[in-house]
Amino acid sequence: METLVLVVHIIVAVVMIGLILLQQGKGAEMGASFGAGSSGTVFGSSGSTGFLTKLTAALALVFFVTSLGLAIYAKNQSRALATSLAPNSQAIPGLPELPVQQAPAAPANPDLPVAPAQ
Repeated sequence: METLVLVVHIIVAVVMIGLILLQQGKGAEMGASFGAGSSGTVFGSSGSTGFLTKLTAALALVFFVTSLGLAIYAKNQSRALATSLAPNSQAIPGLPELPVQQAPAAPANPDLPVAPAQ
């Protein structure tokens, strides 16, 4: 399931980048208002602005939902991994208990200066 959501997320991101690059800025619409011949296009005289804007908004919504889904999935996976790696408070039956060993103290070196006691 995660792989499917990740593939959809990447495809939506690439398509959304392409759509954003296809859209024209606000200054480019001024030429169409003076009869630049855009009335015979597929999207009509208003141009493709409304269609591309709505499609970009829909893709942004899908991108947001897939991002949220991937974040929730990652949180659940990290929580499951943390609980599986956490040490149990109970010993496993059948395994011998190992004694706890203290680390040896560093040997005292009389040549080193000693901090004064306070």
